Amino acid sequence: MMAQEESSSTDGNNLNSKQGHGRGGKTGPAAKGRTRKRNQHPHRSWNQRLHLTDINVVDASTLKRAIAGTVVGNFMEWYDVGVYGYLAVTIGRVFLSDASDAIQRLFSLGVFAVTFIARPLGGVVLGQLGDKLGRQRILAFTLLSMSAATLLIGVLPGYAAVGPLAPILLILLKLVQGFSTGGEYAGASTMVTEYAPDRHRGFFASLLDVGSYLGYAFGAGLVSLLEFQLSPEAMLAWGWRIPFIIALPLAGIAVYFRAKVQDTPAFEQAQAVTDEKTKSEHKGLGDLIRGYWKELLMAFILVAAANTLSYTLTAYMPTYLTGTLHYNTAQANLLSLPVLLLVAFCIPITGALSDRFGRKKVLFMGAFTGLCLSLPAFRILEQSTTGAVFAGLVLLAIPVIFFVANLASTLPALFPTASRYGGMGLSYNLAVAVFGGTAPVIMEGLVTATGKGLAPAYWIMFTSVCGLVTVLFLAETARKPMPGTLPTVLNRQEARDLVATQDQNPDLDVKAIIKDAEKNGTRKTPEMLKAEARKALGTKQSAGADRSTKPAKA
Repeated sequence: MMAQEESSSTDGNNLNSKQGHGRGGKTGPAAKGRTRKRNQHPHRSWNQRLHLTDINVVDASTLKRAIAGTVVGNFMEWYDVGVYGYLAVTIGRVFLSDASDAIQRLFSLGVFAVTFIARPLGGVVLGQLGDKLGRQRILAFTLLSMSAATLLIGVLPGYAAVGPLAPILLILLKLVQGFSTGGEYAGASTMVTEYAPDRHRGFFASLLDVGSYLGYAFGAGLVSLLEFQLSPEAMLAWGWRIPFIIALPLAGIAVYFRAKVQDTPAFEQAQAVTDEKTKSEHKGLGDLIRGYWKELLMAFILVAAANTLSYTLTAYMPTYLTGTLHYNTAQANLLSLPVLLLVAFCIPITGALSDRFGRKKVLFMGAFTGLCLSLPAFRILEQSTTGAVFAGLVLLAIPVIFFVANLASTLPALFPTASRYGGMGLSYNLAVAVFGGTAPVIMEGLVTATGKGLAPAYWIMFTSVCGLVTVLFLAETARKPMPGTLPTVLNRQEARDLVATQDQNPDLDVKAIIKDAEKNGTRKTPEMLKAEARKALGTKQSAGADRSTKPAKA
């Protein structure tokens, strides 16, 4: 395409030259004036348009590796959440065996919430390191530390063996998990959105949450299988440890996939910039809050609303079904598992819908259905029949499918490359700590305090209203480049089409894209391209000279 542009320009100049000559072969003064006017700002016209050299073409194999490497990390994170959530009652009996059933349930849910206390700290520390050292290094660390903590929980002695030390050690390991997971989702979503092509970012980013729900479903299914095969006594004595110990081989598989992932082109371009002004764009925590407090606040509210729904369906429902509706653990698991698989299947569909119709419309549907369906869902759940419980769970799953699927593509687009991991790490994990991880404890506390099974529905409605209002102020980012970066496409033909139709493309604000890219140092000017070509030519000539001066072998 570049060759075609240059050819067209040359042909146009030749044509103008011929037309400007009179019968005597001389160029007329009017033609000279037009030529000078046309060519007096050649670089300005170049700078105001997108060219093929500006378009990032994604390598298909690299994109697949990036998605696989990030999805397996989310799978591991939510595998642990699923295992712990479905073993919460058993864990309460193991690590606080002398307490009443109600205290044991509150303890196990409280320990689950403790995990989220460390998440904001992990999000801040690991997010800042991810913006400095790279996404891939930090994501490797989070995966290894998460897996190690999960394995160690599986070999911890219980209260009967070491007394009060048992719950203390459990809490410490959950804090380690929380710190590690604080950098996991923020880094994974950052990496996938930086790799993904603009027109399909919603679909590819939604695959992260497919990994999350498949991991949760796998953990829940494994626990259900063990409970069917083992007696309650065996499950309490040693069977509960098996799902945690299995984390070791799963982690090995995940590390294999993640080791093949390289850092994103956007991050490498930002690191390659030598301009000190651009280098200073990386922000510490204070600068991040002052510079992007609006974006941080919007992300916080959206995550709070989405994760209240998500953790209700995943972490709280097992406790609600067994403790409030008095189902046995195996029945509760079997009712929840098909719903989780349904969510995993539908998430890519809503991700693709956001690419076509926009993030705002799909997120609005998530908040709106969360507001409208939560109360009917809990009313249906109170009927306590198998069909009614399944129907109630499906109603709760609907807003989750719309809402959660689009966070991974929406939130990273709020921040520029140099502060994206840090901004995501802070806003996402703080919201999950305050609203997501505490959702089971808050809802169980509301049920205990009021004696009403409908109490959790009102909490969901409150957070959904907050999310609904925030969506109205959100800027649409579907099909547009990430802030500070140039357009990213799937193949070269798409790049040619984008360049050719840039003036008619409603999703491209060319001037704003170029301005942001030049500010962040990700766009190469003609002078930079010529300098790189001269440097490459000089390196090649130098290498040739070195080879020619080497003595011949005897």
